[in-house]
Amino acid sequence: MMEVLKFNKTGRWKRKPPNRPLIFFSLSLLFSLFLLFLLFAPNKSTPIPLLSAPDKTLTNPHIQFPQCRTQTQALQRETFLWYAPHSGFSNQLSEFKNAILMAAILKRTLIVPPILDHHAVTLGSCPKFRVSSPVELRIAVWNHFLDLIQGRRFVSMADIIDISSVASMVQTIDLRDFASSWCGVNRDVTCMDEQNAQSYSFDKLKQCGSLISGLVGHVDLCLYALDEDCRTTVWTYQQNDEDGLLDSFQPDEKLQKKKNISYVRRRQDVSKNLGAGSKAELATVLAWGSLFTAPYKGSELFIDIHEAPRDQRIQSLIKKLEFLPFVPEITNAGKEFAHETIKAPFLCAQLRLLDGQFKNHWKNTFLGLKQKVEYLRQKGSLPISIFVMTDLPEANWTGSYLGDLTRDSDSFKLHILREGDELVKQTAKEVLGQRHGMKFRAISKGSVGASEMKKYCLTQNLPDILLYIEETVCSCGSLGFVGTAGSTIAENIELMRKFGVCLHQSQT
Repeated sequence: MMEVLKFNKTGRWKRKPPNRPLIFFSLSLLFSLFLLFLLFAPNKSTPIPLLSAPDKTLTNPHIQFPQCRTQTQALQRETFLWYAPHSGFSNQLSEFKNAILMAAILKRTLIVPPILDHHAVTLGSCPKFRVSSPVELRIAVWNHFLDLIQGRRFVSMADIIDISSVASMVQTIDLRDFASSWCGVNRDVTCMDEQNAQSYSFDKLKQCGSLISGLVGHVDLCLYALDEDCRTTVWTYQQNDEDGLLDSFQPDEKLQKKKNISYVRRRQDVSKNLGAGSKAELATVLAWGSLFTAPYKGSELFIDIHEAPRDQRIQSLIKKLEFLPFVPEITNAGKEFAHETIKAPFLCAQLRLLDGQFKNHWKNTFLGLKQKVEYLRQKGSLPISIFVMTDLPEANWTGSYLGDLTRDSDSFKLHILREGDELVKQTAKEVLGQRHGMKFRAISKGSVGASEMKKYCLTQNLPDILLYIEETVCSCGSLGFVGTAGSTIAENIELMRKFGVCLHQSQT
């Protein structure tokens, strides 16, 4: 047993029996003070508690979830599709397009999610069979949704992306409107903040999140929570007799032994397994996990639906989904900067240097830009205008190729956009004021629409839209575009250039 040592005046250690009652009293006092601190300390900055699993001992989950007992009249006989986006904006946009497609195939109303903070929710790696489960993703997304509400930072994907071209082909509902009615809040959820984060309304939202995240699994006629993800399933549509067959991409023996996994990937027809006649058909909400996919080793990671020749409605939708533009306010702002600030033909350079895998590839990233710049220097007149969008702070350009270009002001004129620029701030105000996501549909006469939101949410924070304006500017670069290899941002800019965003007249 540990003993207390005391140093005496002669410089020698002597043993002193421990005063056990005193030690016990001190520990008790410290514990009591800790409890008092927890009870009475200010909680203004206390984050919203994470969702916790409801009581699984209930034999009838309908008792715990009022929305599964009696739905609002406006929601009766309507079915919805919800999913869990993740990662950066470009990945979230890709998933949004896939969600529109799935909702149209299954004839469900798509619940449009907010734009999540960059990598606030992450999936993992499908090729390595190391991903978060669908229920884990849904919980993370719903908690981030609550966090965005608390900080008054909610921005819908449809506030930023113009979905008017597909509005006639699939019904949508903004998550703000859905949560207000289906979760029984009956108010504009984005007007809540940290002052009332512990209110009855927030309790309802957290309870609703426990349901829609699938923590209790399926709830008859109310929720069908999918467990399938890229480790087990590749979703198809009308691909002959492929339903149930093994996919061409499977974990190899080395990976199976190393990771001790036994996954088998099967191709499943989304309509046959989740549509008419399936167990999921009658559920009010069909809850997915991730809807991210990408080509991989001759197959797709999760969704392999590129055409539907026997369904002209879906075939037409697939074509429209190839490109969805930004809303007019963002597109017009990018064109304005290109035409009125740069005022000359220019090259766009998208340089991703600090995030993830890209921070280790500066040399290759700059090499493509150097080659393009030297070509333009020999071919055209000087100075060459270059619009730069990069995650490398301007103060850190010294010692890099960007620093070299900046110093050679006779040959190059560099342009950048900053968050504090008046154009960016004014555009953010316009986007916030328009609330495009609330315009497509309101589920009841009593639900809060865009006009009412202007009255109630005067302190909503401005959305971060710098990236979207930068992408639009890059689409206007008449001298060309140099992007970062492997960057989804570069892919989106290439798509914008392909569809001639900058060639179209400014929209109103």
